[in-house]
Amino acid sequence: MTGAGNDRLNRSGAFRSVRTALLLPSWLVIGVFLLVPVFLMLVFSFLTKEFRGGVIWEFSLAAYDQFIFDRGLFGDEPPTIEWTYITIFCRSILQAAVATVLCLILGFPTAYFIATRDSRHRMVWLFLVTVPYWVNLLIRTVSMKFLIRDNGPLNELLLALGAISQPLTLINTDFAVQLGLFYSYLPFMVLPVYASVERYDFSLSEAAADLYAGRWTILRRVVFPVVRPGIVAGCILVFIPSLGAFLAPDLLGGAKNFMIGSLIEEQFKGNAGNWPFGAAVAMILLSMVLIALMIHARQQSRTEVG
Repeated sequence: MTGAGNDRLNRSGAFRSVRTALLLPSWLVIGVFLLVPVFLMLVFSFLTKEFRGGVIWEFSLAAYDQFIFDRGLFGDEPPTIEWTYITIFCRSILQAAVATVLCLILGFPTAYFIATRDSRHRMVWLFLVTVPYWVNLLIRTVSMKFLIRDNGPLNELLLALGAISQPLTLINTDFAVQLGLFYSYLPFMVLPVYASVERYDFSLSEAAADLYAGRWTILRRVVFPVVRPGIVAGCILVFIPSLGAFLAPDLLGGAKNFMIGSLIEEQFKGNAGNWPFGAAVAMILLSMVLIALMIHARQQSRTEVG
């Protein structure tokens, strides 16, 4: 059958039943493992905390009120803004943004280098980038903690080289958290950018060079606009998991470097947890991410139409 005939069949809906059957497993997975948990989280955020953990099935806005207002120890004082949780959100956004920038600074040259290698060697370089991430994230984070602790290999090496006179205190600092986030999510930046650079037509750079454009001008005015979808995808893939990360803040940052993921995790641990508050914080975080993605998608659609 010709291509025109296939197009007519598609438009007539001849393959609609087959298409629905093929998509059904994906819909089931998305519904069961994504939509249902999110819906349950939303419901739990409007319930009442049970004293020994869990929830009481009574409608309440106490979880959202706790996030926004401070009403004192017994809840009978005039409400004031609860800056503790707002500070945690701001710190998390800043940490995630810095991690995204660092991953972009190192990830783009890495992806460009791999994409410009001979086709026989690209898979080797990609293998080297991804092979450390075959190990569980928890194990890698603990290994990072062992590496940068006061008497760890890094400090011992610097002391042996005479670069420092006393061990550097790296654990339980913002630097340690940043290092953990950067190390955890770097491939999420490299792989999308690599996919975009691999499809880039390098004759465009040659044409720009023929018109006396410098290297930085070519990179900024020719390469970046073409590979921008990969850069945006990489930034999203790094920023969102960094924003909700809790392993790196817990193991490398300590109590003074609490992030949103750590706050949510604490609410569901043990009998003293506050499940409605944890669910409310998770829904606030999810709403922020969805709003940001919707704004980006709308701007992207306007750019394409323009």
